[in-house]
Amino acid sequence: MATAEPVSPWPSAKGPFDMRRRSVLTAAGAAALAVPVLGGAPAAAAPATAAPATGAPAAGRRGCLDIRGADISSLPKNEDHGAVYRTADGHRADPIRLIAQAGVTHARLKVWVNPADGYNTKAHILPLARRLKRAGVGVWIDFHYSDSWADPAHQTKPAAWAGLDVAGLARAVYDHTADVLGALKRQGTPAQLVQIGNELNGGLIWPEGNWEHFDNMTAFLKAGLSAARDTTPRVRTILHLANGGDNGLYRWWFDNVVSYGVDFDIIGLSYYPFWHGPIADAAANMADITARYGKPCVIAETAYPFTLESEDGVNDIMNSPSQLTDGFPATPEGQAAWLRTVADLAAGVPDGQGLGYCYWEGLWTYRAGSGWDPTDPSAGNAWENLALFDFGDRALPGLRTLGRYRS
Repeated sequence: MATAEPVSPWPSAKGPFDMRRRSVLTAAGAAALAVPVLGGAPAAAAPATAAPATGAPAAGRRGCLDIRGADISSLPKNEDHGAVYRTADGHRADPIRLIAQAGVTHARLKVWVNPADGYNTKAHILPLARRLKRAGVGVWIDFHYSDSWADPAHQTKPAAWAGLDVAGLARAVYDHTADVLGALKRQGTPAQLVQIGNELNGGLIWPEGNWEHFDNMTAFLKAGLSAARDTTPRVRTILHLANGGDNGLYRWWFDNVVSYGVDFDIIGLSYYPFWHGPIADAAANMADITARYGKPCVIAETAYPFTLESEDGVNDIMNSPSQLTDGFPATPEGQAAWLRTVADLAAGVPDGQGLGYCYWEGLWTYRAGSGWDPTDPSAGNAWENLALFDFGDRALPGLRTLGRYRS
């Protein structure tokens, strides 16, 4: 398809980042997740009608989800700082075994290039992948192409890549991707899923690969995709955006990327109800984009609080009743109900095109020194009330729901 000039769906000439973030985000939370308000997108053409997001499987709905994921990126750092995990009745257990027993099929692991604290790198991912293999859990790699968090408001170029031109950056993307995936394959734990970038609303590796430079952005995406397929031919590749209820964003971004000939396998979405709108919007978006692009989708990130209290004194990202979704209280039961609803949402994508979902950082319980900022050992967590373990380290009911729609 011929390339097209990228046209932003946002009215501001500055594009998707000239927006105020939701006031509910604390400074710590904003830096950890940096989810901006993406408003002003024009109404999309009427999407296909989605199946209801609740209830038993209906016609066209999957009876089994291929991907029942859990992002466990924080686990090595948490364990190094003394974290323990317990069954619901208080018995200490291996957290990898606990998620496997709950029905998790894939563990999502983020990869940073050269973070200040040394975590989320190949050195920690390789032993974690071996643990996952022993438990029968597949590996899902999430490349950020940064030394720290990559998300809609942050896509900071790795410091070691600072002097590279566009061709050099594309080569660095290829080499970094191939290095990590090749090492996983050589030790007998090949990745089954791989994300080329994380929450790519505005591109990656800024400024060269931002949304105003789709030619560069797609060159970087193609480099990562090529490395993934060269090292792990059977891997399924994912391109991932945030704001899973924003159909205008998804059409704008994927129309442009597809016009540059980018070949990928799965559309990934982040869908947090407290940031990304009603369930009906997410259902309609997934129905539309799977039909429009002929690709299945996966909810790559979701979460919900089991309490609005904080364990570590940091003002957690979720801390007010006004942030909650109607019908889902901030209780262990409310968290589990949300996970059942998300599983139903994925299973309800028409024509079986919803592959599944992934709970984000369900093992990130509070431990001093294991906070969100890799440059600051004193940083707090801001997420522990959205974990799948309570403040006494006991598994919550939500953990069991991760196996919903297992075969």
